[in-house]
Amino acid sequence: MTSWITICDTCKREGWEATDMSRTDGEALAGLIEAAASTASDVRTRRVSCTMGCERACNVVIQAADKMGYSLGRFEPTADDAQAIVDYAALHAASETGQVPYRTWPAGVKGHFVSRHLPVPSDT
Repeated sequence: MTSWITICDTCKREGWEATDMSRTDGEALAGLIEAAASTASDVRTRRVSCTMGCERACNVVIQAADKMGYSLGRFEPTADDAQAIVDYAALHAASETGQVPYRTWPAGVKGHFVSRHLPVPSDT
């Protein structure tokens, strides 16, 4: 089953104002995640403007139908962080419930989890 990485493209990390401000940190991270996910058959990406986690920018949400979802934050717009996010999303996709054993988490996502979201109940 496909897992989605929703990327906040408006995130600005502390100190962003000291850069050339040509793009947000979220935009930079989104581009890196999209590139890293381009060869993953079970991971898709989408951008949104604001996940309301500004105090812990850069933020992503990993989710799939009928599975636990997770909000993660405090990433840097680097290739290493982007790859860790994509690697975790692939493990999420392979999991029946969305829960991934801690021992298999990529090191780059450890310490970045903000919250977990229960699947929406079915109407039946």
